[in-house]
Amino acid sequence: MRGTVCGALIVAVLAVAGTGFLEKAEARISLEKCVICHGKPEFRKILVDGKIQDLFATGESLKGSVHEKKTCVDCHFDVSEIPHRERPRRVNCTHCHYKGNAEGAPQSDAYLEYFESVHGKAIAQGNPKAPLCQDCHGNHQIHKTKQADSSVAKPHVAETCGRCHIEIYAQYKTSIHGIAMQKGIAEVPSCTGCHGEHKIYSPKDPKSTVFATHVATQCSTCHASVSIMGKFGIDTEQVATYKESFHGVASRFGSRTVANCASCHGTHDIRPSADPLSMVNPKNVPRTCGKCHPGANPNFAVGKMHVDASNKESGIVYYTALFFKYLTIGTMLALILHIFLDMYGRTRRLRGGK
Repeated sequence: MRGTVCGALIVAVLAVAGTGFLEKAEARISLEKCVICHGKPEFRKILVDGKIQDLFATGESLKGSVHEKKTCVDCHFDVSEIPHRERPRRVNCTHCHYKGNAEGAPQSDAYLEYFESVHGKAIAQGNPKAPLCQDCHGNHQIHKTKQADSSVAKPHVAETCGRCHIEIYAQYKTSIHGIAMQKGIAEVPSCTGCHGEHKIYSPKDPKSTVFATHVATQCSTCHASVSIMGKFGIDTEQVATYKESFHGVASRFGSRTVANCASCHGTHDIRPSADPLSMVNPKNVPRTCGKCHPGANPNFAVGKMHVDASNKESGIVYYTALFFKYLTIGTMLALILHIFLDMYGRTRRLRGGK
């Protein structure tokens, strides 16, 4: 009896071991079959738009990536035969990447955010050029976001986005933010810092972080922070003064056409005011203001743009504001005193009449 049980256990163990061996063997054979074609360095394809798609991939292609232990068919699961007669579909990362997955992938709902984004909607509408996960995160060499060599690490984000948004990348690269990024300044924003990561909406969408009425709030995440701006000797009063200005008040009330930060400073091509190409350079201010105020002349560039009426350094603006402040207080006190005296007089007259 005991011998029968032991024999059965040995058979079971050998069966499990054999199964594992077969699985590894099948994966190895599958890889060997794949590299018959994909193992050739010159294996590539010219796409309709003239771009060259590199199809070279070997067992070393995944080495060092987060998918190092995966095999070809783990991602290209629609490939059922080698050679495949039909062109494989683009890899669908949601096969593993979803909240509650058992594959060990990050437990995230990022894919849901993506499908709601401008990129996800473009894919749903059948745009073949719209980016999927692998267009940003990489194909075979996918690294964690915090790794320096990741294509979505902060220093590389603009370059990654620039593969599609070439003109915008060129503008950003020479802007004050782009130059600071090249210097390795960690606090500087890249594309995702303003537009979001997976949940990227069109600037015309009210849900977008860069929608007209949200721009000031988005810029203030950095420019209102004393801890961030203090490192670079930049004042934070611009945020408060904008909010108190006509433009800021109108924006808070929902005006989409009133000037916001980007209207004056630019969007991707933001430059310091001393730069001759800056939209807020004194020589360019009349043209910048003239976009909304036809007939703007050089006088528009005279004086400070962001004026804090509560600061003595604002000169005549400070004293004018102070004058009207006390004038208003004095008028209100005089009105209250007048009402009180009037009521007192009426009361005396009524009592005297009795």
